Amino acid sequence: MQSSADKKSVDSPPDLNTIKATAEQIAPYIVKTPEFRWSGRKIEQRLGADTRLHLKLELLQRSGSFKARGAINNVRMLSDAEKQQGITGVSSGNHAIAVAYAASCFNTHAKVVMLANSNPRRIEEAKSYGAEVVIAENGIAGFRMVDEIVANERRIFIHPFEGPAVTAATATCAVEFIESAGEFDAMLVAVGGGGLASGVSLATKLLNPKCQVYGIEPEGAAVMTESLKAGEPITLPAVNTIADSLAPPMTTPFAYAMCSRYIDEVVLVSDDEIAAATAVLFQEMKLAVEPSGAATVAAAFGPLREKLKGKRVGLIICGANIDIDGFADLVNRGLHYPL
Repeated sequence: MQSSADKKSVDSPPDLNTIKATAEQIAPYIVKTPEFRWSGRKIEQRLGADTRLHLKLELLQRSGSFKARGAINNVRMLSDAEKQQGITGVSSGNHAIAVAYAASCFNTHAKVVMLANSNPRRIEEAKSYGAEVVIAENGIAGFRMVDEIVANERRIFIHPFEGPAVTAATATCAVEFIESAGEFDAMLVAVGGGGLASGVSLATKLLNPKCQVYGIEPEGAAVMTESLKAGEPITLPAVNTIADSLAPPMTTPFAYAMCSRYIDEVVLVSDDEIAAATAVLFQEMKLAVEPSGAATVAAAFGPLREKLKGKRVGLIICGANIDIDGFADLVNRGLHYPL
């Protein structure tokens, strides 16, 4: 049951003043990542000469993904007493790394739950920031484990995608993007639990209500798609996608509410399309991204191709935490499924 406080936060999402204040507060700990106009003959062949693609290179963010924004914003607001208790989080990797990074910034200590299928490089990255890492079998088990850590060790839980503080922080990504590149006709953002998508869609609509916002979700982890069909947050019994950063098994009230309100359409992409987009980004942009980082490109060159022709389009490239062998396998898979 939703509390009155929860309902108030859903009814009063962060406004532009709050988002801009958040940007100032997290600025010492994050990178204002660059945007890049992606053009050339192959783009013209795919989308037409009058289509303009701009990339927000959030893969260059501290900790290797956008997750640093939300983690920093949540941890900076803790009291000294709460920081002494330590923090915890759960994820397949990117949020765990971000929580570990945030702990190192604010003189606290992190114990993070990662999943058995987490990329080995991500586990090592979390440890490199000083975090203790424990492994859960899957996402549902991971959330149970983190609940036990909170109960037994009194650590403060830093949620990977839920709440106004996460949304305000990820919204700063879109504000940076639009202030740098100008207004867009369409904005594409990956959807996992909805933390990034909630902020990007909110900020985009605040700055330009006419801009179409597309959330991009893997076919094998379509929890936001199913939640929107149900009209409420749901939990899937299982997920299966190479884009493990976009594969939480559930949606949550605030992130769901923001996505349902500000995203115009959620579009599904296959693992093959994601792998092919990874190969394209490497061949043509020289970017080495994880599967989630290629999701928006997969949609632009795949299911959204006709809708985006002739438009000015923003794509969030959200992360790059992947090991070399895994990346090579991903690119080789993508080369056999050209977009």
